[in-house]
Amino acid sequence: MNARQSPADTEVCDVREVLDLVADKWSLYVVSNLSDGPRRFNELKRAVQGVSQRMLTVTLRRLERDGILTRTVHEVMPPHVTYRLTPLGTSLLHAAAPLIAWSSDHLAEIASARAEHDRSQGLESPTVGARS
Repeated sequence: MNARQSPADTEVCDVREVLDLVADKWSLYVVSNLSDGPRRFNELKRAVQGVSQRMLTVTLRRLERDGILTRTVHEVMPPHVTYRLTPLGTSLLHAAAPLIAWSSDHLAEIASARAEHDRSQGLESPTVGARS
């Protein structure tokens, strides 16, 4: 906090950082894919469609740093790593579950609204979920 920032300003910045974490393109998708228990990197890579290996690595490191998941290295041959939600991550999943369900329930409506908007603007309309 600098000399001109109040404690309230600092808290707003901190809250914004946490919201950036959970609003990240991949974070909630990763968290939701860990809901059934620990998963290995390649399992997550297959489950989180469209994520690059690098972006998944960055997302996992960020979630680990923030206490949302744990990374466990298993000393077997060959060694492997699993990721598991922490209690904090589980609470995030419970908080985000209604948003995830809403998103899934309204995909068709959103796609229709986008297509209509784009038609009215004379634009081509990619489908919801299309990757750029």
